[in-house]
Amino acid sequence: MVAEILAFNKSIENTEHKEVCELLYAEIVKVLGSDTCKIWHAIPVWFVKENPVVGYNLTANKGVNLLFWSGHAFSEPGLTPEGSFKAAEIKYQNVSDIDIEKLRKWLEEAKVKIYNYKDIRKNRGTLSLI
Repeated sequence: MVAEILAFNKSIENTEHKEVCELLYAEIVKVLGSDTCKIWHAIPVWFVKENPVVGYNLTANKGVNLLFWSGHAFSEPGLTPEGSFKAAEIKYQNVSDIDIEKLRKWLEEAKVKIYNYKDIRKNRGTLSLI
């Protein structure tokens, strides 16, 4: 699965965005490892206990979005709520936008503050921390 993510990063044409994705990949792997990552819904995503916890994607003219599925539960500030569930994100245009210290804190929180997305249908759309 790592090869798929490396290929995803390599395919990015914008040099600044490619550098952001490469740095995000390296930092995420340091904290979450590479055993649970895969391309999921066309983007790189890492899982803990079969639940998505962090992923990144590119958006036209907006750069790289780093999404934490359980970001609402994080104590480290700096993320923006996204969607109708418990996700939160931050957007990067280039590597200098990334606060490595905050990123590492968010990744540590992503390991332990996990909403149960895996069973969301069984739980009728209700999310709870596991």
